[in-house]
Amino acid sequence: MTRLLTCKRFLQELTDYLDETLDPEVRSELQRHVNECPNCWVICNTTEKTLKVFKGMEAKPVPEAIQKRLLDALEKRIAERGPICEKKPQA
Repeated sequence: MTRLLTCKRFLQELTDYLDETLDPEVRSELQRHVNECPNCWVICNTTEKTLKVFKGMEAKPVPEAIQKRLLDALEKRIAERGPICEKKPQA
């Protein structure tokens, strides 16, 4: 397996890796990778620390003005770039 594929796989498995819900063999393989790959180590370490900071915090509602600004920005971005995927016509 190439490093690029391993990094991609690690990122795909990151949630399960951090939750420790992976098959032990797969987890061991990913642990070896994260120990050898500085980029994946940083991502893993930062994500772990972020989860620790936010774990147990009480969720707060997003103010309506901020919600509107976010939705407006998303709509503008979608209008500029078009839809992420186009629906294919059904035969």
